[in-house]
Amino acid sequence: MQLKDIATTPPLNITKKKAVAATKLYAKKIETLQYRLLAQKKYNVLVVFQGMDASGKDGAVKKVFRYCTHNGIRVEAFKKPTALEFDHDFLWRVHKVVPRKGEIVIFNRSQYEDILIQWVHGWISDKKRDRRMKAINAFEKNLQEDNNTIILKFYLHLSKSCQKIQLTERITEPTKRWKHNDGDWEERKHWAKYMEAYEYVLHNSDILWTIVPVDKRWYRDYVVSKTIADALSKLDLTLPFEKEKKFTPNI
Repeated sequence: MQLKDIATTPPLNITKKKAVAATKLYAKKIETLQYRLLAQKKYNVLVVFQGMDASGKDGAVKKVFRYCTHNGIRVEAFKKPTALEFDHDFLWRVHKVVPRKGEIVIFNRSQYEDILIQWVHGWISDKKRDRRMKAINAFEKNLQEDNNTIILKFYLHLSKSCQKIQLTERITEPTKRWKHNDGDWEERKHWAKYMEAYEYVLHNSDILWTIVPVDKRWYRDYVVSKTIADALSKLDLTLPFEKEKKFTPNI
């Protein structure tokens, strides 16, 4: 599989109007299921978003979880490691922020940054990249088996031409100018290498990724919300005391 052979646009049989309506229903479903997840405290959920700059990670979080209560949901972003984080193994900063029972945690970028950006820039060798990939697979397996963690991973598949439009808008549109970062344009120069790095991650992950076409943001929201709602619906999520006989006080 090569990413260049996978569409970054929606299928022709799906319209924006229907997708937006369905996304709202799925987001409402996620709200209901998140409430049960939080109350039951049997499972926890880790949602991972990875993608090139301007692929819409923040937007996906905002749209998909818009109805959820802030209690029991948390977003963690991973940028350049701090001096303290550099003094530890690369998973140290990740492990301490994984979800606890009943919680949904969203990773805006993730442990995969330590394979992707570092390998693209030649800061780690192929051998070290491979070793880190094995460590990540073991880490995710441990979360699944030891703590009932449901792991959902999304690669936001953006075309290079669409990225240029998005980055340009951050310069030309005043309301988006705060997002502008010269470094995004520098990273864009390494596009081909990043695609190679992402293909490596997608091929070598034990837990499968959902590849989400994101040139049209409404389709991104539809795919992500449907995938999460479907995954949560498969869990046995019940409210404590829900199945007990209703108590009626003798007054």
